[in-house]
Amino acid sequence: MARWVVDRAERRMQDPVAAQEAVFRSLVAAGAGTVFGREHGMRADWSVADFRRAIPVRDYEALRPWMERAVGGEVDVVWPGKPLYFCKTSGTTSGAKYIPLTRESLPNHIGTARNALLSYIADTGRSSFVDGKMIFLQGSPVLGSTGGGIPLGRLSGIVAHHVPAYLQRNRLPSYEVNCIDDWEEKVEAIVRETAGQDLRLISGIPSWVQMYFERLLAFTGKATVKEVFPRFELFVYGGVSFAPYRDRFRQLIGGDVDVVELYPASEGFLAYQDRQGVEGLRLNVADGIFFEFVLADRYGEPDAPRLGLAEVELGVSYALVLSNNAGLWGYDIGDTVRFVSLDPPRVVVTGRVKHFTSAFGEHVIAEEVEGAMGEAVAAAGGVVTEFHVAPEVAPSEGLPYHEWWVEFESEPEDSVRFAEALDAALQRRNPYYRDLLTGSVLRPAVIRPVPAGTFREAMRSMGKLGGQNKVPRLANDRNLVALLSRAAQQSMA
Repeated sequence: MARWVVDRAERRMQDPVAAQEAVFRSLVAAGAGTVFGREHGMRADWSVADFRRAIPVRDYEALRPWMERAVGGEVDVVWPGKPLYFCKTSGTTSGAKYIPLTRESLPNHIGTARNALLSYIADTGRSSFVDGKMIFLQGSPVLGSTGGGIPLGRLSGIVAHHVPAYLQRNRLPSYEVNCIDDWEEKVEAIVRETAGQDLRLISGIPSWVQMYFERLLAFTGKATVKEVFPRFELFVYGGVSFAPYRDRFRQLIGGDVDVVELYPASEGFLAYQDRQGVEGLRLNVADGIFFEFVLADRYGEPDAPRLGLAEVELGVSYALVLSNNAGLWGYDIGDTVRFVSLDPPRVVVTGRVKHFTSAFGEHVIAEEVEGAMGEAVAAAGGVVTEFHVAPEVAPSEGLPYHEWWVEFESEPEDSVRFAEALDAALQRRNPYYRDLLTGSVLRPAVIRPVPAGTFREAMRSMGKLGGQNKVPRLANDRNLVALLSRAAQQSMA
């Protein structure tokens, strides 16, 4: 079955450029009759150039007027009919966002998750995990309703209602436990419910899976996860890089397990890992999403070119723009990606367009700080739980610097060597940062170790504990630093 499904998916994506052209034609044909389409003069025979002339790149705030009409229950606003659901997600600058899910777009979310697991089976020949229990750490499946009567919830909670029947019998946690809203209470309940089970697969954001593992070991008194679940073999994750968590996971699990990386978002399931040992995630080019790419270093310029799949290059960072069969048009998703393969198209996620440090013109991105942290740990030891980088532009004395707030599971023996390795690794990745140091504009990075639980408490204070919430790796301000500082002080009091 796995090989058959994977072969079918391969055939659909065999010519990625043609697949994207077919997706585009189907989108504008459907969108021409909507409120949004009529207001923009959309026609079924539009070319991509016509589309780009009429429809600018917009973030959620710019699309909000149409989304609010759809949320209110109006028909045919951004896509024919009414959405099946709205996903509620936290915006970086726009507050709450309401992203539509339609009858046409929902299979993208369900089918891609299935295809990722079946690709793993087809690639490795290992399928025994389906005979045991599988844990999915996700948001509550309890749904609310918009003012227009459309079901409303978090993406992971909505998707929980559409898990195929053949997976339901092995799925954990139970519906009742999954409905617990308080994250820490929920994790404790999951630990109690799963401790005696034959767990073989777990899926979730690494930081919250780590929290589950730690609570599980405290509850069982075991030294490693493998002692609790001897046949645990597969970890499925998305949303953040796994590299900063790898050493801690190895320590908690008691060894390595296979991993499958996903790139899901409320706006669409964008890519997934289809091969073990191959860099990058396979872009979902034939599944209702039309991709455009804007050079990251020209992001925000009104005349920045929008490139199609046939025009991108390897090794270049692009801001990702999409249109899809849920009714998003020229939508700035807020992520940056870099192509590591063009045939087939595979990407790595390099960060968020609004999550970077460039107080001094260096434009350091998440991929660079995550890589630097990995090098520092390899060179100087230590196990890192979480970290965040922010600029200190006006220190009480001396030159400005990058400040790394780091929560260690175990600190490196030589903290000076660790800091030097970290700074050197970032300089190798970012020549602008290196120039600022050699030009005496900045001094080397400063490491701020914080007590265990500091990041968790800071996220709780933001109302973003657990679920699909992610700790920002870096920022261009010190808003998160203020919360981390407060949480650290409370921990030491």
